[in-house]
Amino acid sequence: MSSPIPLTPDRWSLESWFTAFGGADYIAFKADLVRDLEALKQQATALGQDLPAIVQVLTSYEKVGDRLGHLSAYLGCLSADDASDEAVKADEAWISTLDAENTKLRASLQSALAALPEADFERLLKDAALAGAEHAVRRMRTEGRQQMPGELEALAADLNVNGLHAWGRLYDTLSGKMVFDMTFPDGHRETVPMARRRALMSDPDRRLREASFHAGQQPWLDHADTLAAGLNGIAGTRLSLYGHRGIPHFLETPLFDGAMSRASLDAMLEAIHTHIELPRRAIRAAARLQGTPALHYFDLEAPQVKAPDEKPLTWDEACATVDRAFTTAYPALGKYFRDMLQQRWIEAQPRPGKRPGAFCTGSLLRHEERVYMTWHGTVHDMVTLAHEAGHAWHSCVLRPARSYAASYPMTLAETASNFGEMILLDGLMSDPALTPATKAYLLDQEMLRAHAYLVNIPMRYEFEKAFYAERAAGEVSVSRLRELMTAAQNQLYGDTLLPDGTDPMFWASKMHFFITGVSFYNFPYVFGYLLSQALFARFKAEGASFLPRYEAFLAATGSATCEEVARQTLGADLTDPAFWATALQAITPTLEAYEKLPSA
Repeated sequence: MSSPIPLTPDRWSLESWFTAFGGADYIAFKADLVRDLEALKQQATALGQDLPAIVQVLTSYEKVGDRLGHLSAYLGCLSADDASDEAVKADEAWISTLDAENTKLRASLQSALAALPEADFERLLKDAALAGAEHAVRRMRTEGRQQMPGELEALAADLNVNGLHAWGRLYDTLSGKMVFDMTFPDGHRETVPMARRRALMSDPDRRLREASFHAGQQPWLDHADTLAAGLNGIAGTRLSLYGHRGIPHFLETPLFDGAMSRASLDAMLEAIHTHIELPRRAIRAAARLQGTPALHYFDLEAPQVKAPDEKPLTWDEACATVDRAFTTAYPALGKYFRDMLQQRWIEAQPRPGKRPGAFCTGSLLRHEERVYMTWHGTVHDMVTLAHEAGHAWHSCVLRPARSYAASYPMTLAETASNFGEMILLDGLMSDPALTPATKAYLLDQEMLRAHAYLVNIPMRYEFEKAFYAERAAGEVSVSRLRELMTAAQNQLYGDTLLPDGTDPMFWASKMHFFITGVSFYNFPYVFGYLLSQALFARFKAEGASFLPRYEAFLAATGSATCEEVARQTLGADLTDPAFWATALQAITPTLEAYEKLPSA
């Protein structure tokens, strides 16, 4: 438990964004945004090949996007801050309709860009008003060449609200209401909400994990037909749209969204499969610490080293520790972190009504960031703070860029956050005052992350790829989904799982497969994890002289492809499996230290 009155601010302020929810400035902002978006939509639908007119709409679209993003981020902050606020929920629902209108506006712009002859398009890019926006505008032209006629794209946007996205809402509603009856190790029975199952399966008590896993499987089995219909519906809708848009393969869209090539994805996966025994060693070490020949699926997220039996950290202590680690290794990051605290950009106060989880958001309109979390006094919470501060620093480095060049893909989103984590953990591990118990706990936590990123998430990718390949020929049955999931788990985990240790229903219980806003919500996380490992390894080898190149890397993430960013700032070739193998092998020192931990 944190101290009742921390000296360091633990409550954020949003007043620099709006004076208050529902205030006069807020109401006026909404009205102006609706008016300007509608006017811009009308302009965009009437665009021909008038280059000055296209430039004007492009720059106006950028500014409207800043305002829409600002309002969306504000509502997201309020909703997390008080999950019971009905008025905020209503405005969140309202802004989703505004997002749909913005999607139609973008489609019109993309159509106009796609229709331009090559010489005219290159001349358009030379307009001074688009300086720094070349990468984003080229991507819009590419999207325009892969979309249906404007009226069909508008129809798809409308139908997706009650079609594609309805499947996602159905999943959220169904899974949110799920409960299961469970007998606890002490013999008492309880009806448990499904939202609690993951926490139970992360508990140090293996008996509790096993009971929650098996009891919690029943609702997924009971609703398997419905969930399979949802998964088939989501994939089927995407595949139909890809066909009408002339997109030949289901990986092209997620790769385009990630601003990376198939060659880079294949190189990364080749390195993982070639060196899979490295993360498997971490799983085997965990099994040894647990005292079993291998792990069951319900063991994968559980700590094998107990949290240190020390007094809980206070918020003040955690902030001081993060500040010290950042400032020692990376003074500019340390100063930024202190500024965030002083300006009250971090929400961490533990209190009822807050939504669980942690995130970083921001406003391109105000050039400010915000971090959300809840402080419970643990080392894990302190690592979360460093992680989210790393995200915020990424946005800070991009502030000088125009908005078109300040939005980066999911593949590059996790690099700065993982880098921030590693600075903190490296500082903690090198602290002579660190107790052996805390060091063992941190090693265990790092290895949990390593095999999650290098085994579990690649497993999800292999399942989803196999599923989409079969879905193209027709609906995939429940039994076949179970087979595909089991095959993917066996492929990646090998003998590190017990013979009866797979989870054939993971396709149903993992919400990521049912996200409708983006497909293949998996490989970008592996990409970001390994890239951050490579970045930190260079930082450790080169010291402070590497930091300008690191900042150049962050600054370039919104204005080039992943391959171009890596080549220009790091001299790295992401299409070479050797690059990824080196990044993967960066976990070796931590793994070797973990393997030396004594069994209980």
